[in-house]
Amino acid sequence: MRRAMNLIDSAETPLNLSDLASQMGMSTAHFQRLFSAWVGVSPKRYQQYLALNHARDLLTRRHSTLQTALETGLSGSGRLHDLFLRWEAMSPGEYALGGAGLTIRWADMATPFGAALVMATEKGLCGIAFTAETGRDAAWADMTARWPAAQYVQDAAHVAQLAEPAFARRGETRLHMLGAPFQIKVWEALLAIPSGHVSTYSDLAQAVGTPRAVRAVGTAVGRNPVSFLIPCHRAIRKSGGLGGYHWGLPVKRAMLAWESARDDAGSAPATGR
Repeated sequence: MRRAMNLIDSAETPLNLSDLASQMGMSTAHFQRLFSAWVGVSPKRYQQYLALNHARDLLTRRHSTLQTALETGLSGSGRLHDLFLRWEAMSPGEYALGGAGLTIRWADMATPFGAALVMATEKGLCGIAFTAETGRDAAWADMTARWPAAQYVQDAAHVAQLAEPAFARRGETRLHMLGAPFQIKVWEALLAIPSGHVSTYSDLAQAVGTPRAVRAVGTAVGRNPVSFLIPCHRAIRKSGGLGGYHWGLPVKRAMLAWESARDDAGSAPATGR
């Protein structure tokens, strides 16, 4: 489905169902059924969510009030993508050691949003880097530079055990957040943004108690190592522009469109219109 979303995202004009199915090597009926099962709406309807004004529409209709969410205790254990996240953060002292004494297991995985480099400690997932836009080598260098003193071990079985339930949207997902105290505070605020909604960088700065530090908050958002599950893609500019995304704007657009489609599908019957 990631390939299908890429085709839709890169097309200059809307693609009809038969063309999409043909490019995916499927029959029209089979493609429609698979796509609708994953996204929750038809391919035609999904294309509407990728319109250039989609982010502005989200800002108007689904602008999350983070301060309220944080005050009511939604952060850290809130519901995300129909699964429960449980997370533990490194202490400042552990972070200062650069991962010394820590074993990080990794694997290359196929995900609904393209190929990804996924990393995990014994406590939970600590890294998800989407590689389609940046390239796998760049993603590896990026992630390992965050914890330079850690030991890295390829272990597909361990990583899959933690990652597959998260992408399949079932069961509990454990995260191990490896970052500086300020970064973790910002990532905690991101977890308070409900699926299908967005917030602004200035909202995040306000929520973590640093209203004038919008630039620093934006940097912390961009340094989020656990993409998708810690939803940095839900942070957009006050103007309604998408802003940046560490793993490429096509990935961010696909995630926002996917979540919006699923959110709308959950409140109304999906149709082929």
